[in-house]
Amino acid sequence: MKRLLIATALVAVSGTAWAQDVVRLGTEGAYPPYNFINDAGEVAGFEREFGDELCKRAGLTCSWTTNDWDSIIPNLQSGNYDVIVAGMSITPERQEIVDFSQPYLQPTPSAYLALSKDADLMSGPVAAQTSTIQAAFVAENGMQVVEFATPEETVAAVKNGEAVAVLADSDYLKPIADESNGELVLLDKTESIGGGVGMAFRKSDKELHDKLDAAIKSMKCDGTLDAMIQKPEYFGPNSPLAWGDKGKEGC
Repeated sequence: MKRLLIATALVAVSGTAWAQDVVRLGTEGAYPPYNFINDAGEVAGFEREFGDELCKRAGLTCSWTTNDWDSIIPNLQSGNYDVIVAGMSITPERQEIVDFSQPYLQPTPSAYLALSKDADLMSGPVAAQTSTIQAAFVAENGMQVVEFATPEETVAAVKNGEAVAVLADSDYLKPIADESNGELVLLDKTESIGGGVGMAFRKSDKELHDKLDAAIKSMKCDGTLDAMIQKPEYFGPNSPLAWGDKGKEGC
């Protein structure tokens, strides 16, 4: 699960309360299987199904909108939508700006995608999406980082020689490697960064936060969340993101 250290521009600018009639869910729409835009032009993926189920359980009417990743927190604060559901890792830096739900996905390893298994990560720049936990990790661990606005651009940078590898969530990179006919490979090296994925709220929206947090817990308790995570089209039956007995604690 991707994502971010807070840039200096991420300042809370609004305490706008959520609309009581329709709750607007904001996502990126560019990070399968978490979220993407389908052929009908609609938000799809794990987080679409997950968010719709949460709203049903919480008795809320919800709508979906998309936003570029690098401005997704500022536009939550500005009132463009009420909740972020976008593969966002819970970090202390973000918690200074927004409130998070309990995690709905456990942490997953970040992986390197390169043109060959013997790629030297110190020989050139490593690509990462702008404002992600992966970009910060690369910069903080002696490697040269080159940042791009979208995940697709990070992969393209490896293909065209702008970067020796890309660091991103393994769940995002594995299908790309599998479908590349050997052009791209995952390195054996992985990184453990991030603290699980949660929904982000404005700090003023405690009522909405509590409603959706309770719905997440109910999905963990009755097994619905794990069943959804383990669908083949999402993370698969052996996914480490599933909660198992850990999710039923406190039920």
